[in-house]
Amino acid sequence: MPRPAVSILDRSRTRAGEDHAAALHATVERARRAEALGYHRFWVAEHHAVPGIASGSPPVLVAAVAARTERIRVGSGGVMLPNHRPMIVAEQFAMLEALHPGRIDLGVGRSLGFTAPVRQALGVTSYEPEAFTADLTELQDFLTGQGPVTAMPVLAEPPPVLVLATGSGLDVAARLGLPVVVGGPALSDGGAAIDRYRNQYQPSRSHPRPYVVISLEVMVAATTEEARDLLLPEAWAMADSRTHGAFPPLQPVAELRNRTATDKQRRTIEASLAAAIFGTPTEVRAALADLLRRTGADEVMASTSTYDRADLAQADAALAELAADLPE
Repeated sequence: MPRPAVSILDRSRTRAGEDHAAALHATVERARRAEALGYHRFWVAEHHAVPGIASGSPPVLVAAVAARTERIRVGSGGVMLPNHRPMIVAEQFAMLEALHPGRIDLGVGRSLGFTAPVRQALGVTSYEPEAFTADLTELQDFLTGQGPVTAMPVLAEPPPVLVLATGSGLDVAARLGLPVVVGGPALSDGGAAIDRYRNQYQPSRSHPRPYVVISLEVMVAATTEEARDLLLPEAWAMADSRTHGAFPPLQPVAELRNRTATDKQRRTIEASLAAAIFGTPTEVRAALADLLRRTGADEVMASTSTYDRADLAQADAALAELAADLPE
């Protein structure tokens, strides 16, 4: 078996006191560093009207990242199909693949907007698994030239489609023979959902075997305590979103260490930290090796962020270095 690949998902997180343009430029620069460090993929996200996230249009940001890099795979984590017609998505990513051949990934999901007003603005207030299956099938038909009309440009080899999935999404991906990116609930059930995906998998022409990417926060620092502290900005943002209904920009670690939390906020913060892998290089290497052993994953995608971008750059470099020692 080949050594598992290691990749990055960057959500263009905003920082307190910073404009959104700075967050987008920082995403592009992080991608350039990730390429130099040898990461396999660099993905960007789709979120709408979220104060703490600047990325609302994955195809546009993928284009910017791909234009500033040369080798690393670039993709979406992911395009949310409830918000887009399959033909439009096919055209966008076929064009990206034509301009950057062999480097584009199309990660798709089915999440709705963060709040009811956002869902209303997007024009989608509900989305059933059956609709996701139909949209995925239609998207693949357009990408492979099997649709009722021909999506342009026509490619000999379209970009791969990967499904961001939990629960029923894993079942859909298995039926359609597509790779999956999993996190959260799919990791907390002892691996049962991933096992079900593999057992139900129907081989496809482009993906004859199941492929599992595990996505989670991975923070590497000189000490365990420092790594934990660096995860606090994201953990507190999640706690604040559960309290106030808005996902805020990241705050400095120094301001969060002694911030008083309610019982509900403390539970959210601890759950966020418990879902992450963090610590010294030795600790993180061991934890990743155990995760890969338990899940049989083919790839790890680190969704890590923190307030200080210099700290984030150091963590990315440390993770890339220890990834070379993961067991095959």
